[in-house]
Amino acid sequence: LAVIQGRMRVLVGVKRVVDYAVKVRVKPDKTGVITEGVQHSINPFDEIALEEAVKLKEKKQATEVVAFSMGGAKCQEVLRTALAKGADKAIHVEISDEDVSKLEPLHVARTLRKIIENDKFDIVFLGKQAIDDDASQTGSLLAGMLNWPQALYASKVETDGQSLKVTREIDGGLDTIKVSLPAVLSADLRLNEPRYATLPNIMKAKKKPLEKKSAKDLGVDLAPQTTVLEVSEPPVRQAGGFVDDVSTLITRLKEKGFVKA
Repeated sequence: LAVIQGRMRVLVGVKRVVDYAVKVRVKPDKTGVITEGVQHSINPFDEIALEEAVKLKEKKQATEVVAFSMGGAKCQEVLRTALAKGADKAIHVEISDEDVSKLEPLHVARTLRKIIENDKFDIVFLGKQAIDDDASQTGSLLAGMLNWPQALYASKVETDGQSLKVTREIDGGLDTIKVSLPAVLSADLRLNEPRYATLPNIMKAKKKPLEKKSAKDLGVDLAPQTTVLEVSEPPVRQAGGFVDDVSTLITRLKEKGFVKA
């Protein structure tokens, strides 16, 4: 397949999320989580997807890596980071901050489909899930819309003649499949270790192209399909206790009804 020989164009989704090291706090009115004044970064799984795409380019198996993000103006921060990590250009689909909180995987998949229809790509790389909603739906929705093969939760990606050989970890072993291109892939945790953005590359990223689009221009309907009823903190975990021996443990478990006499 010609695209394997170095003419592949790769589109990578990078979502702006609350940084994984931040302790998330729920709003007092329980309508969502507090995001104002909170450190944000690229979704960690998207960062892994980006690294794999950049590696394909370094191996001369891809010619261009394009980063995509959908959200408010601050999304440009994560797109510039993606450019500093090796993406060649970026696409920012701008939506209002109000719509960001209502954004669903279906909306993102529809937007990606429009971009791919307007500009040919051979692979779409996504993180297996976003750490804010944990939906893990965008990749499979997009593959269905495009009628492309999908290889999700990839822990290893290799070129294999006219196809890509993708391995994923499953309970008790590894599952390896072969997909023809174009295809949708999603990255799992152990696929690779993302590189750091060096200062020279951060400076170079400022000169790389960042194209702005709007959901309205693309004709994407952002009407919400679901309604959030309430967001709440998980229940506080009760403190454990200590026992002197097994017989005491069994007695305690019987008293609490966990073990039948």
